[in-house]
Amino acid sequence: MHTTFTRRIGFASFLIAAALLLTNAATGVVIADEITPTPIDSPHAVLRGDYTNSRLRFERDKVGHVAWLGGSITEMNGYRPMLMRWLQQRYPDTKFTFTSAGIGSTCSTTGAMRLGHDVLADGPVDLFFVEFAVNDDQDAHHTRDECIRGLEGIIRQVRRHNPNADIVVTYFVNEGMLATTQKGDTPLTVEAHDAVAKHYNVSSSNVGAELADRIKAGTMDWKTYGGVHPHPAGNAVAAGMAAGILNKAWSEPLPADAKPTAHPMPAAPLDPLCYDHGRFIDPATASVKSGWTLHVPDWKSIKGSKRERFTSIPMLEATTPGAELTLKFTGHAVGAYVVAGPDAGMIESSVDGGPFTTTDLYHRFSGGLHYPRTVMFATDLPAGDHTVVLRVAATHNDKSHGAAARVMQFVAN
Repeated sequence: MHTTFTRRIGFASFLIAAALLLTNAATGVVIADEITPTPIDSPHAVLRGDYTNSRLRFERDKVGHVAWLGGSITEMNGYRPMLMRWLQQRYPDTKFTFTSAGIGSTCSTTGAMRLGHDVLADGPVDLFFVEFAVNDDQDAHHTRDECIRGLEGIIRQVRRHNPNADIVVTYFVNEGMLATTQKGDTPLTVEAHDAVAKHYNVSSSNVGAELADRIKAGTMDWKTYGGVHPHPAGNAVAAGMAAGILNKAWSEPLPADAKPTAHPMPAAPLDPLCYDHGRFIDPATASVKSGWTLHVPDWKSIKGSKRERFTSIPMLEATTPGAELTLKFTGHAVGAYVVAGPDAGMIESSVDGGPFTTTDLYHRFSGGLHYPRTVMFATDLPAGDHTVVLRVAATHNDKSHGAAARVMQFVAN
């Protein structure tokens, strides 16, 4: 068994050559790494398209790059390491590179902007798993259009980078989404993401619908499932559904003349404003007029909880109203990937000399946490070269106690 595990922490990455954890002998507690999921044949795990390309890589070439992109459910010790274990046991002689690109609290917009840096920079992906339904719902409160722009941008980028890439989209669930499902309706984020999956003939796994069926049948409940961040039992269902899709796709013997075939890319996206060229822009490229400093913030003096992954990252920081900078970019959308804590302020932005508009950086979770989020200043500009002026507003959210802006990366599309 050969494994290369690429794990993304903030904007740094490192390689760990290691096998997965096996037994927690000290505590006897079952953790996700220890579980090999059983493939689940569920009506809510829908096989679309062909998965011969990844199978050829794993079976014939004996190598494979498998990547996961998502929020904290991807980041946690959950369905991702279970699927890693399942793939390794199915293909014990294959040298896998696993890229884990889950970052808690982030939505599909952030995913589309960081995909190139956090996943595609590691090379073409053979098998790609993505989940953002919960975060687009409870963290970002995305509209349907925003859900589509994020996920469609991700899928188009992956397929442009490697037309042979096989993709599985998973829809996890929170309590509100589960209640909607139990009433016979489809949560907004799931419906939007599934519209994208269907448009690109990509398989999808609706964990919330499977859980609703199991609750109705009396074989599982919300507590056993584990909540928004599932317990091993819940993650085993999610991993089993994804494995079930692949098991079905790979059920017949591989034909001797099988060849890799590019997946067709729909010429027209569902949304022409989707983030299919989403990317980071180095904050060092901004031209500072006043009040902004590129450095690692003095986190010890800043109130609010911090996530370790962000505390060593240089950020373009301003804490006083009137601080101003200019950024040149190419595309039709521009924004910033920020951490927004208890002192988060507001940003005024003007594109190409137009009127200033105000964006509130403060998030409802900012009160006790420096919260990672992507804010967009403009999304529907004419394609081409633009200049945006950003300045810290004199006012701030009533719940905030400051005017801070801390930019990890600018983003554009």
